[in-house]
Amino acid sequence: MVPLSRAGWLGAALLVGIASPGAHPAIAQSSAPRMPVPTPARALLVLSKTDRTLSIVDPTTLVVVWRVPVGPDPHEVIASADGRVAYVSNYGFGAYNTITPVDLIAQQALPAIDLGPLHGPHGLAVADGKIWFTAEGAKAIGRYDPAPHAVDWVLGTGQDRTHMLVVSADGKRVVTSNVSSATVTIAEPRSGPPPPVAASGVDWTETVVPVGRGAEGIDVSPDGREAWVANAQDGTISVIDLARKVVVQTLAADVRGANRLKFTPDGALVFVSTLGGPDVSVLRAAARAVVRRVPVGRGAAGIVMQPDGARAYVACTPDDSVAVIDVRSLMVVARIGAGGRPDGLAWAVQP
Repeated sequence: MVPLSRAGWLGAALLVGIASPGAHPAIAQSSAPRMPVPTPARALLVLSKTDRTLSIVDPTTLVVVWRVPVGPDPHEVIASADGRVAYVSNYGFGAYNTITPVDLIAQQALPAIDLGPLHGPHGLAVADGKIWFTAEGAKAIGRYDPAPHAVDWVLGTGQDRTHMLVVSADGKRVVTSNVSSATVTIAEPRSGPPPPVAASGVDWTETVVPVGRGAEGIDVSPDGREAWVANAQDGTISVIDLARKVVVQTLAADVRGANRLKFTPDGALVFVSTLGGPDVSVLRAAARAVVRRVPVGRGAAGIVMQPDGARAYVACTPDDSVAVIDVRSLMVVARIGAGGRPDGLAWAVQP
């Protein structure tokens, strides 16, 4: 691994190109040494699977201000509600059982969280002050409470490759994609008094909804009414009515190899990345139809939306860059170099 001297990292950090209209954004490199830079109050977080690092990016300048080692096979990242701590899942297809926290203010990793038998942590979410995660190797989802530093809840899904999850803000609904089972699980606390066997005091119900083959990328509409899941093997998108817990439409969106799916904050558009294709597909949610294919390179994985909805950031894993897409024009306007094989992306927002 390259030694992580602050001057060395920051000297090689600037890999950004801003595009003029009609031009293909380039990745430019600056080798000038830089002084230590504090983490911005609003920061873009980018994982590099090759370098095993988390890059902290200033979204105003698109400059990497610091990189932090985060352990083996980092796949997904999420930030605490106060923007001070990031959490990184060490996946390893079930080989690892840790989540690595990162102090974003001190810009250093904290001791890894040992999940015990919950192997293969992958998808991450923050809700109700806690960290929710999938444990693919255990066919389960779990919840970590940072206050006592303990996993305080586990729920088995019984599904193969429970991979990604979306959790409601109050922590009372969890929606997971189960890749190899071609299903989505909707978990909610049971209404009424819990049965005597509910050790946590809350009994949960699970509804398993069949979708398409290779269901992976998933998101819930901002109004909480629908879950959309991209089916990589079928190239389709399943639209689930969350109140009825049924698929109401399957979209022939031609997204074979789909990896991630994200709504814009206003719910108007849906972005879908594909690892094996050159484009990010953009659908208009109301019309449930593709409105643009945005060329980004040789393939793409993680997607995160800027909180104000102005830009989408897409990890172009095979090209070692993050594409910055202007949501209004649906064009790539810049690229960020944040290490080899970027994947998981997140926002950290300090009050």
